[in-house]
Parts: sequence; C-alpha cells; structure tokens
Amino acid sequence: MDFVFDRTAEGRVLKCLTIVDDATHEAAWIEVERAISGHGVARVLDRLALSRGLPDVIRTDNGTEFCGKAMIAWAHARGVQLRLIEPGKPNQNAYIESFNGKFRDEHLNECWFQTLHQAREAVAIWRKDYNEVRPHSSLGRIPPARFAELHRQRAGDAAQHPSTQ
Repeated sequence: MDFVFDRTAEGRVLKCLTIVDDATHEAAWIEVERAISGHGVARVLDRLALSRGLPDVIRTDNGTEFCGKAMIAWAHARGVQLRLIEPGKPNQNAYIESFNGKFRDEHLNECWFQTLHQAREAVAIWRKDYNEVRPHSSLGRIPPARFAELHRQRAGDAAQHPSTQ
C-alpha cells in the first residue's frame, strides 16, 4: 500500500490510497479521498477483505496512516503482519512504487478532475482497464485479473488432485 497525491481543478487535495497484490499484480483497490487517516485505511481494508479475504502480510512505508495505533490495532486483531520498509528506501516496496509511477504517468498526469466524484469515477475506470484489459509482460502478456483467475484455477486443481509423491 502507498499513497499518491493529486489536486482537483480548484486546487483541493486528492489523496489516493493504492493497494496492489504483489503476487497477481492486480490493483486491488484505489481509494480516492480528500484525506485518509489510519482508521480510514483500516475501513478500506475491511471492505476489501469482504471480496478478497485478508492478506497474510501488508508492506508499506512508515507513514503515520500505516504505522499508527489504528493500523497496528487493526492488523493485530486480524492476524495480519505489517512489514514497514526502512525509511528512505522505497526500493524495498518496489512494486507499489512502480505501480504508482504508472498510475501517475498514465492517468493522473493526463486528467484534470473538476470534482472528487469525477476523480473517483475516472480512477475506477482506469483501475478496471489496468486489471482486466492491459497485458503485463511480467505475467506472460495477460492482464492481472486473468492471471489471478488462472492462479485460482491451478490452486483449486492442485487441492482436488494432490500429488501422490
């Protein structure tokens, strides 16, 4: 997880919480708000857990939203490990940094949002395209959602037909 910032046309802040699955490269969620606290991050993760389940580990930087009391309590209560990167070492969370660069270059820098609502709608469309249409070279030139689907199928097949070796 990480944050990316932008502004609407009138100069008000947009704070985008980006959540990416390192295994499938899916953009699991992008929450667009004016401000997001640690409690807000926890609420987003609880909503996301309803459709995706809880992760074993979440890697973030040392922002107060990620390492404050609200997130520590949330993670402890749900058995999720928080792995904080070393301060000033964004390469330790390289995939989210790469994703955020693409998100900024391909979408935020190309759009001019009049309102928070418009930004949310546009980001949702971009995320759907990123996950479902756009092929990723690191995934064998298929979109992340398709890669995740194939992974779930293989895991299901392996569970149904365990190896006898």
